[in-house]
Amino acid sequence: MSVLALVVEDEPDVARIITGYLDREGLRTVRAENGQIALDLHQQLRPDIVLLDVKIPKLDGYEVLAAIRRRGDTPVIMITALDEDLDKLQALRIGADDYIVKPFNPLEVVARVKAVLRRAMGRSDVAVLRVGPLEIDLTAHAVAVEGADGRVRIDVTATEFRILSHMARQPTRVFSRADLIDACLPEGNTLERTIDTHASNIRRKLHAAGAEDFFESIRGVGYRLSFVP
Repeated sequence: MSVLALVVEDEPDVARIITGYLDREGLRTVRAENGQIALDLHQQLRPDIVLLDVKIPKLDGYEVLAAIRRRGDTPVIMITALDEDLDKLQALRIGADDYIVKPFNPLEVVARVKAVLRRAMGRSDVAVLRVGPLEIDLTAHAVAVEGADGRVRIDVTATEFRILSHMARQPTRVFSRADLIDACLPEGNTLERTIDTHASNIRRKLHAAGAEDFFESIRGVGYRLSFVP
């Protein structure tokens, strides 16, 4: 079965352009014109990716994104007319995997969708990575922490999963922000602050699961997993 993309856009002309180009690439598409319908369709259809406009009726894009993140790790690309760093960072902080600013080139949208899907659905010969208390299931795209109180599953976004799994493959290495951007967020003009936002979310989630200080920030250098083999 082909990939299903949920396009959340209240402007009919914009929605037709996006769905038309995705359809040509062999993706199935379904459209929602407001935030409530988007959440209903997400619950019912379990799409493989969501393209989500920020300014939509009923519930805005940020509210929809937050609700999707509470449910799981469906890849989400935000589409916004707000070309401000703070707006982009807010979307990434909530859990967006990428963002596109209007007006956009439809071919860029297709390229971003393919890239996010490729990263989210990538497979590896190694089924599970284990580093210290961290367990990363590359097939199920699941992350868990083994602690004194047992095993705790962590809900991570597709981008957070890529960062953790990339770092776990070389657990003694210090990764610069540029390293992580090249490996995990290769499209567009990604800001180094974007990596900081994802790192902050990862650190908070690991801390809540009992892996305090496992994801370490090295001032002026980058990030590493605090793991001694």
